[in-house]
Amino acid sequence: MTIHDDAATILLIDDHPMLRNGVKQLISLDSQLKVIAEAGNGEQGLALAEQLDPDLILLDLNMPGTNGLETLDLLRRIDLSGRIVVFTVSNDEEDVVSALKRGADGYLLKDMEPEELLTSLHQAAAGQLVLSEALTSVLISSLREAPPTTQRDLQQLTRRELDILRQIARGLPNKTIARKLNITESTVKVHVKHLLKKLQLKSRVEAAVWYLQHKAGN
Repeated sequence: MTIHDDAATILLIDDHPMLRNGVKQLISLDSQLKVIAEAGNGEQGLALAEQLDPDLILLDLNMPGTNGLETLDLLRRIDLSGRIVVFTVSNDEEDVVSALKRGADGYLLKDMEPEELLTSLHQAAAGQLVLSEALTSVLISSLREAPPTTQRDLQQLTRRELDILRQIARGLPNKTIARKLNITESTVKVHVKHLLKKLQLKSRVEAAVWYLQHKAGN
């Protein structure tokens, strides 16, 4: 099978070699996805992420040494253009919310069906928010408990940024947002970067969650 030149590049960070091999074999069946590197711990993963800047990083939470959440914090301090998706066995509410607040672009469980995983990887690479179906109720109940923050204000945003934030909250990827608003995908990326900075948010997922929470609180 020929791997397409525009295949989304993936970095695996997981301390289990068998799991990494299984995921690599699955991804190798898809010509639009390509594993370009793998790491057995957070430190190695960080170095490879900085060197390769992949389209997608699949990050395990429970690793010896620097764990997944600490690795996520460190990855968010370097200027990466790709997405970071947590891929773990933990469906614990605290882990899910903590990962999303720290800037994860998605949270997938390792017991999901292989076809679902490939679909989610495509969606994540395209800029969409990805969340295992089983976790939606976990996130919603956590939002109900959390009071909306008042420090952030939508009035800081330009009209275009607000339009884009609404589309992000609907889970739409950059390509679709660009088409809907009749602008280029690169312009959408610039606006997303600006609105995250203005609202002091780390990721699209956090922006979507905050916007929905803000709406619910008003």
